[in-house]
Amino acid sequence: MKDDETPTTELPAELLPEQTPDVALEEAAQTDDVDTSRVSGWRRILRGNRTLWIVAACAVVSLVAGLLVGRFLISPADASETPDPGLVTVPVEFGALSNDVTLRADVGYADAVEVTIDTTGGGSVVTGSVPEVGATLNPLSIALEVEGRPVIVLPGELPAYRTLRVGVSGPDVIQLKQALVSIGIDAGDVSSNLFDQTTANAVGQLYAQAGYPLPSPEEGADDTVRAAEEGVRAAQSGVAQAEQALAAAGAGPSSLEIWQADVRVAQAEQALADAKNGAEGTNVQQAEWDLQTARLERDQLWAGKDTGAERAALDAARQQVGAAEESLASARESVLPYLPSSEVLFLTELPRRVDAVNVKRGSAISGAVMTVSGATVRLTGAAAEADARLLEVGAEGVFELPDGTEHRAVVSELKPGKDAKARWEVLFEPDPLTAEQISQLQGSNVRVRIAVGATEGDVLSVPLAALTAGPGGESRIEVVESDPREGEDAKTRLVVVETGLAAKGAVEVTPVEGELDEGDLVVVGK
Repeated sequence: MKDDETPTTELPAELLPEQTPDVALEEAAQTDDVDTSRVSGWRRILRGNRTLWIVAACAVVSLVAGLLVGRFLISPADASETPDPGLVTVPVEFGALSNDVTLRADVGYADAVEVTIDTTGGGSVVTGSVPEVGATLNPLSIALEVEGRPVIVLPGELPAYRTLRVGVSGPDVIQLKQALVSIGIDAGDVSSNLFDQTTANAVGQLYAQAGYPLPSPEEGADDTVRAAEEGVRAAQSGVAQAEQALAAAGAGPSSLEIWQADVRVAQAEQALADAKNGAEGTNVQQAEWDLQTARLERDQLWAGKDTGAERAALDAARQQVGAAEESLASARESVLPYLPSSEVLFLTELPRRVDAVNVKRGSAISGAVMTVSGATVRLTGAAAEADARLLEVGAEGVFELPDGTEHRAVVSELKPGKDAKARWEVLFEPDPLTAEQISQLQGSNVRVRIAVGATEGDVLSVPLAALTAGPGGESRIEVVESDPREGEDAKTRLVVVETGLAAKGAVEVTPVEGELDEGDLVVVGK
């Protein structure tokens, strides 16, 4: 209050003198003017100090936020007074428990190999019978036609590396015999490694079933056979002549020779008789000598003759026949059926699927002509040695088909790695697949799960962390019977259990002392 201002005292309304209507109206008008003036003043203040008011509003919001944070923050001293946490528990599970090995596997056809054809003995131009990709090669299939000649598919592991004909021997001959027998052709003794006449006849049947003529014999082979046959006939004629000579040389005296000998003996006997009777001009001694000579000559006619030269001639003639017959047999073998290495393709695990073809009609063979694989689908996976040793041939696994359903696959082979650090190769044979499923899976990589241990039906199981050892080494678990949030004050009991299969961090348990049911809470941490 200023010094020159006179203090005023406002009186209650009931003590003010009564105003006339005109005065009241005038005062009301004045009051309205004053209110209008105040509103206009506030507007001018707001428009002129907008930035100031925004800053003030932010300050108010910050103040309120600070009050709220301060309300809920706990000081370190207060935090030390928070209650202890409760027991860490998990419920007992009831169900099947299994231990699995999981690995990735590529889906494809089994045993893909590149096929090469031996063309060293003939032409190399493909003239027909080129299979399509996806075709199946079976025994007696024609893999290719080269220079008009077939390449016949037969089962076997050894590749064809030489022409098989009468007289050769070896393991490839045994393989050929076994292959022929497998397709119903009699090839003789399959345990013998000799290509003989029976085997040659079997090769003839092979070409007949394949629908192709036999391979042509070598040039001049027919002429050689005819010459050998003529040689045999000539040698046989020589033997006949030698036999006749021997027979003649060893024959007895003729009738004439016998008659003449008997006449000479009779004349000598008569001369001796005359001499003894004193006939003139005779000598008894001489007559006796003449008679003895005549008798010896007659006896000599029946003595054995020396036929050594005739017999030697006969032996030589017979040897010539033997040599001629051997030459004939050799000549005939040269025209017997044989199997060129270029006309046979031995493949294991028939049938086979053609995966790729590298030649076409009219082209010359160079390198691999095609790639074939087993006609059955196989899964090829890899596993660490520790996991692979848990598996065994015949173990069952499952993988997902493109539609999400599980499909069974069986471990067919385990191949150890080259060293301890290398992964093992695991091969699976899936259950039969449809053509559409094979088409969708071919070349894909799938996840295979193999159960290496499983419980027989549903069992009780708890986490491995729930097990503790008792004073006697027995396995125990602690079951909570009150609220776990009570911590150390919670009521618990110990149950002695017998453990079983452990898998995926859990273990099968069977109560031995105490009760245990599905859903019971067991302590895994405090």
